[in-house]
Amino acid sequence: MPTPHVVLEELGRRYGDIDAVQALSFEVARGELFGVVGPDGAGKTTLLRMLAGVLPPTAGDARIDGVSVRREPERIKPRLAYMSQRFGLYTDLTVTENIAFYADLYRVPRTERPARLDQLYGFSGLGPFRGRLAGALSGGMKQKLGLCCALVHRPPLLLLDEPTFGVDPISRRDLWLIVHEMVAAGTSVIASTAYLDEAERCDRVLLLHQGRGLGLAPPAQFQERLAGRVFEVTGADAERTRRVAEGVPGVQGAARFGRVVHVTTTDPQDGSTLRMALAAAGLGGVTVRLVEPSFEDVFIERVAEAGRG
Repeated sequence: MPTPHVVLEELGRRYGDIDAVQALSFEVARGELFGVVGPDGAGKTTLLRMLAGVLPPTAGDARIDGVSVRREPERIKPRLAYMSQRFGLYTDLTVTENIAFYADLYRVPRTERPARLDQLYGFSGLGPFRGRLAGALSGGMKQKLGLCCALVHRPPLLLLDEPTFGVDPISRRDLWLIVHEMVAAGTSVIASTAYLDEAERCDRVLLLHQGRGLGLAPPAQFQERLAGRVFEVTGADAERTRRVAEGVPGVQGAARFGRVVHVTTTDPQDGSTLRMALAAAGLGGVTVRLVEPSFEDVFIERVAEAGRG
């Protein structure tokens, strides 16, 4: 078997009485797009900062190319690029000047820079804006410039902390296309996100909640587990429907999605028990239909399962 690029062994970080990250153990393969998915406060940023060598663990360890994050944090930094939510762009420098600055920091040979700049401008679409001040760029373009700065030294490992946070849908798509191009070229990527739909883009996903790992698998495997068990209920007051559904025998969870309620149940696939219970509560005339589980359904079910445990 190929040697893993990243190995975590009971990695943890504690702030006072709070366990921000609790004993995480997993491996990331070379050339893998690995997702860390969870809401705000789940521990995503803390995890990535430990892997980047900028925050020391208080428990366990991680190794990148065999080098310990805990014992030799300075040795791992040339082996990766870490892009935080607020990447350190210089607003009074142009696009080209920002990239050149990071090329200097990473000691990229000057003879190699023209070809690298052409490649970065090509996949980011920033070529026409190379002379524009970074402070005058849109949010999505700033994130693309941040990626270019992080990639200028061609790191084998890229750590992305919610790279599409606050970015418009088109720029979100473009950013993920860039990430997929890097993975196709052999770069390993660990990306955190609070957008559960983005999890489906990853090879494997770690579900993270309150610092704890709730599961690790390819997205399709998570969703297969719920196949045939999620019903969509429409046509009635969504909040009241949710409350009633939670009390129906066999129901493991109910969540609102706007005016729609998704109900996860172990009951028969025709939804008859659920439909009768809603009618008995004065919620007759609703539409109950079996649907494919979304990744949000998966996450909610895992959180509820952890609460029951």
